[in-house]
Amino acid sequence: MSLTGEDVQDILRIVDGMEVDRLHLRTGRFELSLRRGDDGTWTQSARTTAEPVLVDGRDAQPAPSGAAPEQKAPAREGLTEVRTPLPGAFYRAPKPGAAPFVEIGDEVTETTVIGIVETMKLMNSVYAGASGTVAEICLRDGEFAEQSTVLMFVDTRAGGAAA
Repeated sequence: MSLTGEDVQDILRIVDGMEVDRLHLRTGRFELSLRRGDDGTWTQSARTTAEPVLVDGRDAQPAPSGAAPEQKAPAREGLTEVRTPLPGAFYRAPKPGAAPFVEIGDEVTETTVIGIVETMKLMNSVYAGASGTVAEICLRDGEFAEQSTVLMFVDTRAGGAAA
């Protein structure tokens, strides 16, 4: 079982009336960070997790999200899959007409934003989750992605030479 857009909306309805600007929630199934903007709208980051912990408060810092939990056998040796944490439209750039966050050949770290997934009008940053070189981009800008869809591959081998 994993976090759905409906789950996030339920959580937002609960915290909307609270006097907090940030919320970080971690359960045995998922990790969710919410931040209220100056205009009152919420942005979120989410990912699946395996460690049960609950942290709540104004000083909680959002955690990077993006990569799926480690898999037992990678699809391609030396390449790490970067998967979407939620279903939604995948955007490679911060806004229409802007340069993409990353291109093939770009160096990334675990905290590099590689795109945005829009789920139920919420923009969710997707992080590389690995350090290396972008080897392949699997989705076009604006293409719909199911939860855990592979967005791109990062070459994590020293030197970053793609296979």
